[in-house]
Amino acid sequence: MAISFSRTPEGDVISDHHLIAQVLGEALPYIDFLKGKTLVIKLGGSTLEHQRGVLQDIIWLRALGAYPVLVHGGGPYINEWLTKLNLPTRFVNGLRVTDAATLDVVRMVLLGQINQGLVLMSSQMGGKAIGLCGTDGGMVRAHISDERLGFVGEIDSVDPMPVEALLKEGFIPVVAPLGEGPDGTCLNINADLVAAHMAGALNAEKLIFLSNVAGICRADGTLMTEVRESEARQLIDDGVISGGMIPKVTACLDALAAVPRVHIVDGRESHVLLRELFTDKGAGTMIIR
Repeated sequence: MAISFSRTPEGDVISDHHLIAQVLGEALPYIDFLKGKTLVIKLGGSTLEHQRGVLQDIIWLRALGAYPVLVHGGGPYINEWLTKLNLPTRFVNGLRVTDAATLDVVRMVLLGQINQGLVLMSSQMGGKAIGLCGTDGGMVRAHISDERLGFVGEIDSVDPMPVEALLKEGFIPVVAPLGEGPDGTCLNINADLVAAHMAGALNAEKLIFLSNVAGICRADGTLMTEVRESEARQLIDDGVISGGMIPKVTACLDALAAVPRVHIVDGRESHVLLRELFTDKGAGTMIIR
């Protein structure tokens, strides 16, 4: 076996073996801590093109003894299909207006295209995944949140039993964000909310949002690796957290009611989950109660 060498900033020569020992030394306490713990990972529609790397990390997390659950979105793919079918795309306060025709497309894309695609890709990579959505076994119960939005759901309850059963049997559950209304109708639900409620119902150790941003940044643009709940609220009030980051961070803060730690990381970066979970420095922002 060939061993390569590299230099530290101080000019010391280190071998691959030394690097491996260093990396493992740093990672082992975290691996030990996460063994047997449930992690809910939300893969946003904006980062779906990087799904292969994310799935690889999730498969490794499962092999290391953690219990990862993947909740996915699919906004950009839904928009694409609505355009192909000449159906309008409308949003109110960041939520998709979902009439009956749009709901058909949402279901087709989330379940037929994205969910099954993630399950198949996991299998190709040696993972054991099973696709679910919130209407399976009445797992996510919801009601229509606002008549103006059409078939858009507000979550009433999440039954963790179907996901827990799959985890117990060694599978990685992959969940599409749909829910069941009181009269058995299917409702379109924001994936951030499904992930947050799912994390709460499963008593997850961590909820991780894979997004298209590095995390929460200070006013000068530098990344904050750890933020307290009160600090995050202050940053919103001060306008440091603004625009599309407000609903993201608000979803994180809401989730803190049920989960001790919530992370925002850039899902476009390679092996970002492993770097966030198994290194001292992390890769994004961890928000704590």
